[in-house]
Amino acid sequence: MAYRGFSRLWGRFGSRFGARSFGAAAPAAGTAARLGSKVLLGAAGVSAVAYAVHEYGKESPFWTASAAEKPEAQNSVFSQGKGHAVYIWIHLKPDADVKKCAKIAANLQNFVDRVVPPKEADDDDEIWAGVGFGPNFYYRAYGRPAPEDFGYIERKGSNGGMPSSGGDIFFHAKSNSVSNLFDLTKQITEAFPPNSIKKLSDVHSFTYQNGKDLTGFIDGTENPADEDDRKKVAVDENGGSYVITQKWVHKFNTINSASVSKQESWVGRSKADSIEIRSKAKNSHVARIVGGTEFARPKPFQIVRQSMPYGNLSGDAGLFFIGYSASPKNLNFMLDRMVGADDGVADGIMLMTECVSGTYWYFPSKADLKKLA
Repeated sequence: MAYRGFSRLWGRFGSRFGARSFGAAAPAAGTAARLGSKVLLGAAGVSAVAYAVHEYGKESPFWTASAAEKPEAQNSVFSQGKGHAVYIWIHLKPDADVKKCAKIAANLQNFVDRVVPPKEADDDDEIWAGVGFGPNFYYRAYGRPAPEDFGYIERKGSNGGMPSSGGDIFFHAKSNSVSNLFDLTKQITEAFPPNSIKKLSDVHSFTYQNGKDLTGFIDGTENPADEDDRKKVAVDENGGSYVITQKWVHKFNTINSASVSKQESWVGRSKADSIEIRSKAKNSHVARIVGGTEFARPKPFQIVRQSMPYGNLSGDAGLFFIGYSASPKNLNFMLDRMVGADDGVADGIMLMTECVSGTYWYFPSKADLKKLA
């Protein structure tokens, strides 16, 4: 994930993996400008959620799908970032009623409309939201597997690991209104049948210093300016999207004690202006994500990332990484490179931050989601 910042770091993973790295996308100035450009992995987006398209390669015919005639994707998939976001990660109890829980997820837009009636929504308080399912829940809800296998395996490297946390249902919502996101989270979680939720995590994120990651690196990556290009990157031929979610806790003691040049060697970009370093270390985030140390090396694939910073000083703080892709192959490539699965070289960025949870989800198309209502 080459990025302009930590987010960008991750960005390279997507676009970060492509353009800049780590990035969050700058929030749109208006509804008409919703589909914009910029994102990061480690850092927050230029002004809102990291919304980065990671350009990993131009020749990946089976990694991206044609934007023509695809079923409509959910609202969170390739829309531009907002100033805040919430990530609702749910594990259900074994005896939870699958049909009832799936119906709640399928009615997500109804919850959104209750919080912000469509006729009253504007750029300041509108909510863009989507919902995805883990492999097991998806199979139980639809009676069939997703188009591609999207199992998330635990990975380990010399600089740390990436645990497999699992999960059944995941909601992603973004808005410029923190209170609206809180109300939406409350409505969704309270709608589940009593005693059906085993574990709930709701992480609320924010824009930091006009687009930086909490590490201080600029968070923002360029995304295709054209809506069809974004769809091509994030949406499969069925109108669905494979999504990665990881919670990263930053190691501020390590970051603060390391020189700027050392931090830049881990990231592969300058900290002040996120310029790619020409002579990069083999373990730099940029080099890991693009597959080599050459300057401006073509990226193997793309993803649309919507990561943002989260946390507080009394607890954990870092980056909630989330990226949308037309295929899980793109996501697996990135993670394998970061832990050095191919050559034993672990990503330097993992010296600055620790992955404490992670998994994959499949966000079905709007049409397929309605089938569960």
